[in-house]
Amino acid sequence: MSANPAPAARIAPAPAALVLVAGAGRLPELVAASLDRAGRPFRVLAIRGFAERAMRARAAATVDLLDIAGILAILKAWGPVTVVPAGGVSRPNPAAILNAAAALRNRDALKAISDGGDDRLLRGALALLEEHGHGVVGVHEVAPDLLSPEGLLGRHAPDAAARDSIATGRALLAALSDFDVGQATVVVGQRALTVEGPEGTDRMLARARMLGRRPFGYGSAQPGTVLVKCAKTGQDLRVDLPAIGPRTVANAAAAGCAGLAVQAGFTLIIDRPATIAAADRAGLFLLGLGADVGGPETRTGSGS
Repeated sequence: MSANPAPAARIAPAPAALVLVAGAGRLPELVAASLDRAGRPFRVLAIRGFAERAMRARAAATVDLLDIAGILAILKAWGPVTVVPAGGVSRPNPAAILNAAAALRNRDALKAISDGGDDRLLRGALALLEEHGHGVVGVHEVAPDLLSPEGLLGRHAPDAAARDSIATGRALLAALSDFDVGQATVVVGQRALTVEGPEGTDRMLARARMLGRRPFGYGSAQPGTVLVKCAKTGQDLRVDLPAIGPRTVANAAAAGCAGLAVQAGFTLIIDRPATIAAADRAGLFLLGLGADVGGPETRTGSGS
């Protein structure tokens, strides 16, 4: 696929070194608003087929996800730059990535990256940018106001059963970090009901509903059912920051959860007022877990 961008020679130098790479969803728009509030200039590089209309309207250039040569040409003309990836993209087939990048990096090295799971693939993509002289930072570094604070965020608080579940969930996710599984689990007391895999949090919650609300996902939920979401130990937060939003709250409520516990300072809350309001309406607690429960050893970029 070809992005058909303007030739690199005709792309004017960026007025600032920060480039927001916009994928799908509201996150790029929220990051842009945060940067605007901070008075920090930036340019938007929109991913065709993923970026929402608001970000396409602000884009200085639009590219296809696998047009690696085109992306690097634009960044070279603008840079060196500091890249902020934001928003979702569907993970391409590893073979497509190898074919697109073969002219830029050793094919065997790329295959080793793609065979290592999502985390290694994402880190390989960042390394490619860094090899070409660009910095990469995470949303949490340029828009920390979008992260969960510590403590209760709504009207409801966890009871003793829920706090037991939170402790179990946090310990479980820490133990699983080395195995490149997901960032979330639904826990009942000392038992994990579901653990997030490649399907994502929403589909994990759908499984939790079927398993925890019997029969057929419509019975009573077990007391103390909690969604716990934390960054993995060693996780590269620049491209894979845990996130929740109003939809997460709705799905957690449907699964019978008493509340959500997320890692403060490491979890994005998409549209925080709406997310808190959704939790209050559903009678769920929303808790930002503080440093007293530990924190991940995470990678961050430079040049922010």
